[in-house]
Amino acid sequence: MTTARSQTWFDTLKRIERSVWFQSFIITIIIIAALTVGAKTYPLPYSVELGINYLDTLITVFFLVEIVLRFAAYDRKADFFKDPWNIFDTVIVIGSLIPISNTDMVLVARLLRVLRVLRLVSIIPDLRMLINALLKAIPKMGYIGLLMFIIFYIFGAAGAIFFSHINEDLWGDIAISMLTLFRIATFEDWTDVMYETMEVYPLSWVFYIIFIFLTAFVFLNMMVGVVLEVMSRETMAEEHQNQEDHHQALVDQISQLQQQVQALSDKLDRKE
Repeated sequence: MTTARSQTWFDTLKRIERSVWFQSFIITIIIIAALTVGAKTYPLPYSVELGINYLDTLITVFFLVEIVLRFAAYDRKADFFKDPWNIFDTVIVIGSLIPISNTDMVLVARLLRVLRVLRLVSIIPDLRMLINALLKAIPKMGYIGLLMFIIFYIFGAAGAIFFSHINEDLWGDIAISMLTLFRIATFEDWTDVMYETMEVYPLSWVFYIIFIFLTAFVFLNMMVGVVLEVMSRETMAEEHQNQEDHHQALVDQISQLQQQVQALSDKLDRKE
């Protein structure tokens, strides 16, 4: 009887933890926590600041209860720590327990309270998928970044060679030239730079057009393409996992029905 009650309590706990309304409530609390952190950056009356401090304490306690509830809802407790998002949430929640005043860790405590906003990522599945896709795309994006650096270096050297006597503040050496090229790549008044060199080299516009075409169009689209490719793979993998979970759930239900039918059959045989 005790085992059955424990199982019923455990199933109820899992249903609550995975329910839509509970997840929505957590999202609401995270947003309120973010607003309290933002409100503290303004000069407030003492009574309002005191109320915000009490609210922050309640939010911290709620997050602690929520993380304990989520941990308790796992069949195998060790699986809880296999999910990086669970570890992230645990660190943020435990860090929020640090007193925010009268301590040398005051800056760390405030930072962790600000980082509580990032818990929205761990709560909302679509945001988790976006972050996971971005992290998995970083290696390929690193190679694209390396290629961009090579292009910046080549054009920076060329700019320092040809344009340094025109404006040393923009083209004095290769480091300054690369900073100027970054300004051009972000379209920050790049035409002023181009017109200045065109007064000496009328065809220097070719230099800028080729550079902008490579950096702002080719490499940017390559970056976007890599992220979209990874996101597409992540979406397909998630759909496949959902299908596997649905299939496993059906198998478990069929197995339970077979056991119930077998139990009824055994009862009927005993009665006969």
